[in-house]
Amino acid sequence: MTKTKYHRSLDNATFIRIRKWYLLALAGIALTIIIAQILIQSHLNSQLNDSRVINIAGRQRAYSQKLTKEVLLIKDAFQNRQIGSTITELTETLSVWKNSHLALQKGDESIGLPVENHPEILELFLQLEAHHNLMVQAAEAIITSYNNNSLSESKLQHATMDVLQNESKFLELMDIIVNEYDKRSKAKLESLKRKEYLLLGISLSILLLEIAFIFRPLSLQIRKTVASLIQSRGQSESQARETQKLYEEKEKSLKDLQELNFVIDNAALFASARQDGSIVFISKKFLNLLNLESKDLNKPLSEVLTVDEGQQQYLKEVLKNNRKNVIRTEEILITTVNKENYWLDMSIVPMHQSSQQQSVLILCSDITERKINALKVEQLTQQNFEERMLQKRIQASQIVEGQEEERKRIAKDIHDGIGQMLTALKFNIESIDVENQEKTAEKIDYLKVLTSDLIKGVRTATFNLTPPELSDHGIFPALQKMTVELSKLTGKTILFENRTEKHIRFDSLAETNIYRVTQEAVNNAIKYAQANYILVTINYKDGILSVLIDDDGKGFDTSVMNSPPKNNSEGGMGLFFMKERISYINGRLFINSHPGKGTRVTINYKTEQRETVKI
Repeated sequence: MTKTKYHRSLDNATFIRIRKWYLLALAGIALTIIIAQILIQSHLNSQLNDSRVINIAGRQRAYSQKLTKEVLLIKDAFQNRQIGSTITELTETLSVWKNSHLALQKGDESIGLPVENHPEILELFLQLEAHHNLMVQAAEAIITSYNNNSLSESKLQHATMDVLQNESKFLELMDIIVNEYDKRSKAKLESLKRKEYLLLGISLSILLLEIAFIFRPLSLQIRKTVASLIQSRGQSESQARETQKLYEEKEKSLKDLQELNFVIDNAALFASARQDGSIVFISKKFLNLLNLESKDLNKPLSEVLTVDEGQQQYLKEVLKNNRKNVIRTEEILITTVNKENYWLDMSIVPMHQSSQQQSVLILCSDITERKINALKVEQLTQQNFEERMLQKRIQASQIVEGQEEERKRIAKDIHDGIGQMLTALKFNIESIDVENQEKTAEKIDYLKVLTSDLIKGVRTATFNLTPPELSDHGIFPALQKMTVELSKLTGKTILFENRTEKHIRFDSLAETNIYRVTQEAVNNAIKYAQANYILVTINYKDGILSVLIDDDGKGFDTSVMNSPPKNNSEGGMGLFFMKERISYINGRLFINSHPGKGTRVTINYKTEQRETVKI
């Protein structure tokens, strides 16, 4: 009955008629497309021919000028008789020029030129012919006379005049011919446009007819068909209710199969258990891991998985307390009958119970190796931490030793220098005899010199501690002051170059450490490298403070810096403290040196400026 209604609602005759109209419309559109393509291809071929013609015609103008130029060159060089190469070029030019002139009128398949049949252009070529022939005759006369060794200055003069008199008229007429070619090409293009518009109108008309006579009737017919299908939906629903009973009967077994397929597809170690903990099924791979056989499965799942009583009790609680629709994940340690320990990543999946047979699925992954590796990583991490702490303690002890050495050096300088001068000052004051005026005057002069040396020693000692310029004005004035003072004290040429445009203040800790490292580098250049010239350069660009210390000293092998310093090694501890200070402020220190070629120390510190003052 449904099939009869379907055929009755779908009028075959209507669809056959619509199909005929549709095919006819498609054929019309295809025909217009084919015609348009034929016209376009024809026009493209015509345009290609026209472009060749215009190209050759334009080339004729150039060759006429080339011919005239070569005739003039022959005339100018006739006295020297060095015209052989020019005669050859003139012969080639004349040949190409004559052939192209003839091809433009008669056509030439070798260069793709069609036969010219346009009357106006042929008329122009007729007017051009006389000038062309005169120029050809003049050029041929020159070539023939030269080949016969009869070329005279009068003949050459006469031929040159013929060429020059006819060239301008030739160029003028060729311009007119080229313009005619261009007009003809544009006229063809306009004709093609009109034809394209006509074909476009025909195509749009066909589409409008398709909408009116094909798509509209077809949509009405489809609407009727849909209404008929809606009426038959009731019958389909009754049939669906009949099949629903069969579907519900199969749903129960389908759920069990879906859950089992999920386990098989996603876990290699799996098991299922009832509500009382007894085993329904366990995978073969699980049995192999536990070193069990099928006959050993007459116990609860918690006792099968492990022989350790504490682990068994924990597993019983985990399996007992699982809630419906909640998947629980545990990392559990089990002990097999062979006393082997395994770590399992266990997922406990509650079943959507269709019966009382199965209650829970156990999905497991063996993560023993991962646990062992994690333990090793933890041990290595602890070991690395202890090694770093030991290294820090060693560095701290070395720093303390260095500070102690610095204190000893300062105490020695004060004792040996300032202390002795104070003692000498005391003895000289006590030995003054006011009655002996001559000796008293000498001692007073000596006391003046001694006092001046004492003041210089005190200034040197205090300067080596912490210069006031560093805290008051910043790193730039402090480094400048240091170079000036050290230059005075040592007699060395120590210069300071500031390449920054602004006075910038940085973090006080960073300024102090940069100052100390720079001071240490300069002292090393004076004391160990025996340098006579030292240049300290400072620059600040793109947020990076750079300090360069260059000297012309004896240099050293930088490979010694790879070994740990010794307390008594010259410069070893100094380099170590320089690195530690720069590392403490997250800066970078580079030392480039070669024996006999001096040393460059570079300090780079990326920082945020605190204060900027325009210089």
